[in-house]
Amino acid sequence: MERVRYAIESNCPIGEGVYELLLRGDTSPFTAPGQFAALALEGFFLRRPISVCDWEEDRLTLVYKIQGKGTAALAEYAPGASLDVLAGLGNGYDMSKSGHAPLLAGGGVGTPPLYGLCRRLVAEGKRPAAALGFNRARDVILADRFAALGVPVYLATVDGSAGAKGFVTDVMARAEAYSYVYACGPEPMLRSVWEKSETGGQFSFEERMGCGFGACMGCSRETVSGSKRICRDGPVLEKEEIAWPARR
Repeated sequence: MERVRYAIESNCPIGEGVYELLLRGDTSPFTAPGQFAALALEGFFLRRPISVCDWEEDRLTLVYKIQGKGTAALAEYAPGASLDVLAGLGNGYDMSKSGHAPLLAGGGVGTPPLYGLCRRLVAEGKRPAAALGFNRARDVILADRFAALGVPVYLATVDGSAGAKGFVTDVMARAEAYSYVYACGPEPMLRSVWEKSETGGQFSFEERMGCGFGACMGCSRETVSGSKRICRDGPVLEKEEIAWPARR
């Protein structure tokens, strides 16, 4: 983890209530896809954690959804402004376990970190496929960018307005035999992917965070090996260590 000052290059909507934030600055703290950054915003005590969509040598791409006062304030930041960021937080995805043809399962704004993962898997000569789920056609983001990488994209929307009608798990079966699963999205989606996937995998969890680096213990969740902090021990957990609460 490092504290970095980034300059805003652009901050534009790419979907309904969803923005892409491009930052310029030192990206060396980021070492694995699936890590996140914590942004300090003027007038707010707690930083806002946002998963990293992608990064290059001096360019960081974040995709976020307006969900409260903090992200609404972030959407007002204009090019030329700067942000104080804790960079390189979390463990990220372990790409060494992917096998030759991993499946990337993303739901809603859980999709962005899978793009950076996908780009790197393709660069390694792997053959990933993406199963992406959204509520409606106007909520779909980044599907075209996955396709531009040359990977198969299996799209689902709850109302059937784009792709197949249903959920991510409904289109997972359309993918050819996959070697591994990487997933990111809301917890009900993660649980369904966990239940239906037939291989090993890694799952990125969303939890409310206080500090973002493990000091406050506010984002802890139980695993088969005890309590883990999602901000520090995660956000990515191995499929085998995830403990789900009993269904009601």
